[in-house]
Amino acid sequence: MSQQLSTSRSWRLAGVVPMIALLVSCGTEPDREPEQVRPSVQAVPPPAVAPPDGGVDPPPVRVLPEGGPPLPTTERPQLQLTAWAESMSDELNIPRAALQAYGYAAGAVAQSHPGCGLGWTTLAGIGAIESSHGRYGGARLDETGRPSIPIIGLPLDGSHGVKRIEDTDGGRLDGDPVFDRAIGPLQFIPTTWERWAVDADGDGVADPNDIDDAALAAAEYLCTVGGDLQDPDRFWVALLDYNESHDYGQDVLDHADHYGRTSRTLFGTD
Repeated sequence: MSQQLSTSRSWRLAGVVPMIALLVSCGTEPDREPEQVRPSVQAVPPPAVAPPDGGVDPPPVRVLPEGGPPLPTTERPQLQLTAWAESMSDELNIPRAALQAYGYAAGAVAQSHPGCGLGWTTLAGIGAIESSHGRYGGARLDETGRPSIPIIGLPLDGSHGVKRIEDTDGGRLDGDPVFDRAIGPLQFIPTTWERWAVDADGDGVADPNDIDDAALAAAEYLCTVGGDLQDPDRFWVALLDYNESHDYGQDVLDHADHYGRTSRTLFGTD
């Protein structure tokens, strides 16, 4: 999706390093003094296997029908999941609006793609890696699911670590009339957004900067490409289509599994 390639793999659950940041660093680190080798005090969890833990299911949602009149933000359908999101947001370190968006998107595709089996945790894993759930670069996600400052990736100019994608939207979405850039909390490139754009919160605009819209678009994308995402092979087909890097996919999977397991621990269902 973002067309940005991971250059390393590490367990980053405590402090998420988004793919944009990895791209900025181009896989290099600042010079530092050699560290003394000490015995590890905490075992590193093994890599998760597909599919990730689905976590505590959100309550059923009434999916907004397409084509209706624009709704005020006070009627945002993702608000159906306010209590569910509130119960885990702090412990998972995921903004409430982001959790609402992920849970609503998973509930929506459960109805539009009943054989898909996409869990909210997979969308949360993607959101963690792509933008720290809309918080990359000091942004804050407001209660309507929009970052306080635009999250725009580096130009896809073919330099180290990125593909070359010349401008396809005249800079309309990404502000760059020369090269395409990934946009928003889930880092859609303009051509992919053109294909999957959806207005998930009923405000009358399909906007990749709105995590509600981006989460549902990503869910539709994954279910359409992968089919049954409870099948490990199909899960990887979908995730690698979203981003071609296996390291990226493993990071997403690790975060998704962590969110799922942690949520079930919080609810005492582990």
